[in-house]
Amino acid sequence: MQIHYISENNSILNHFLAEIRDVNIQKDSMRFRKNIERIGEIMAYELSKTLEYKSIDVQTPLGVKHTTTIADNVVLCSILRAGLALHTGFMNIFDNAENGFVSAYRHHPNNDDYFEILVEYQAAPSFENKNLILIDPMLATGQSIVAVLNKLHLEQKPKEIHLAVVIAAPEGIAYLEENLPNNCHLWVAALDEKLNEKNYIIPGLGDAGDLAYGSKL
Repeated sequence: MQIHYISENNSILNHFLAEIRDVNIQKDSMRFRKNIERIGEIMAYELSKTLEYKSIDVQTPLGVKHTTTIADNVVLCSILRAGLALHTGFMNIFDNAENGFVSAYRHHPNNDDYFEILVEYQAAPSFENKNLILIDPMLATGQSIVAVLNKLHLEQKPKEIHLAVVIAAPEGIAYLEENLPNNCHLWVAALDEKLNEKNYIIPGLGDAGDLAYGSKL
């Protein structure tokens, strides 16, 4: 798996990352969503550099310009609900992309720290021979991404798989490397220290879905 860390060099990305972590700024859910959206735009721009392009001629009011345009077909697929704001950022850049949505969540059958990932809803277009970009803000254990890809992979084979996460834990990255094909691309805005005993990212930012859309039952 090819891993791309995009916050290693200072840019406005690090400013937005700092704001989504700040417990005081987090109180403004609209600002949190907007910052996640902005991070998605930056990540989409960086990812776009790896796609294929074709030459075209564009007629301007004063002449013809030889340039390039994207040739790859892109499918954006978000893991609900936390992925929605990040998805919007990617959609702002890949405005001709098709879009899919999948639900995946931690189910605690014994009401303790043990959990299993349940994938219960899927609405996605065909991604046969297309670039599938799977979007999820937090990469903790990695089990959700693997479970979703196993679900989506039943009948179709994408041209390339790109995984876009805002904050990742080393344990989650290791799990993906063990369980996903070598030709996957992982795009990480920020790499954090570790998981705690409840498998939450430290220092992380909390629950991205709750911060963006309010607490759930």
